[in-house]
Amino acid sequence: MSWNIFEILEIAADVFSVVATAPVKDSEARIRKKDKKKDKYFTEKVSAGFILASAVLFFVVFHKPLPIGDQTTALIVASLIGTAISALLFFLLNLMELYYFKSIFKLLLFSCSVIAFFIALVMCVYYKSGVFI
Repeated sequence: MSWNIFEILEIAADVFSVVATAPVKDSEARIRKKDKKKDKYFTEKVSAGFILASAVLFFVVFHKPLPIGDQTTALIVASLIGTAISALLFFLLNLMELYYFKSIFKLLLFSCSVIAFFIALVMCVYYKSGVFI
């Protein structure tokens, strides 16, 4: 039996729809409300963690001059790859219904910090692995 990619996606969509429509008990709903109240500054804490990690990774990459080569192209490609990875993460968070924010500031803070983290991570892997240079 040969598998078609569309059949696999259809099966995955069916599984997600069954899981999403499962009934939620009242006790579980109360627990979720309590968890939301406890984590008042959760988005800011996660964003600060991503910013701190990206600052460390950018320091690791840029504390010495970059190797001689086509640096502009390498930086652009690493930025595009990091942005694509973060877009994939945002899409997955949106599918899991975890990508919602009460204000535009939280949305921009979280999104920019995640994008900066993945760009820094890709640059760190690109320049420190030595395979690509």
